[in-house]
Amino acid sequence: MKKEESCINYRLDSTKVNDVWQNIGPRYKDTIIDPAIQEVFNANTARHSAEELIKNRESIREAIRMELRERIMPYNIIVEEFNIVNFEFSKSFADAIEQKQVAEQQALMASRILDRITIEKEQKIKEAKGKAQAIKIEAEALKSNPQIAELRWIEKWNGVVPQYWGSASPFIGLK
Repeated sequence: MKKEESCINYRLDSTKVNDVWQNIGPRYKDTIIDPAIQEVFNANTARHSAEELIKNRESIREAIRMELRERIMPYNIIVEEFNIVNFEFSKSFADAIEQKQVAEQQALMASRILDRITIEKEQKIKEAKGKAQAIKIEAEALKSNPQIAELRWIEKWNGVVPQYWGSASPFIGLK
């Protein structure tokens, strides 16, 4: 990590302001707060990889805030809030993190495309099986009752007798 920026909101315990000024002095921020921030921040961020620092920023921020609160409360300084303003990494490291995230997104997209293709394939197989079964049922019906073919022909006939049919009659079985 190259550098970090943080912001702390604190106040002195209103009943102990005199103690702070008498025991620590007016430079209590330089003496107590700044070193505590540096130490607690470094200790907490050292426990995590850079990627975790980015992904788990909120939980890390909360851990630092709680530890700072405990660390400086004995000096009658109350931590109200702690914010991590910025984690700044070297350009090459930031690029590597970005490339990893892009690769993860591409892998996820490829996986979803594969899932979609698999589902479409299964749908086509089921559709083909359904059509095959329908054809088989119709073929069995035609075997058992040949007049069905004539019925199909009549159902599709538009009522117009063809102009030229050759020697065959369009009406099966009519004389």
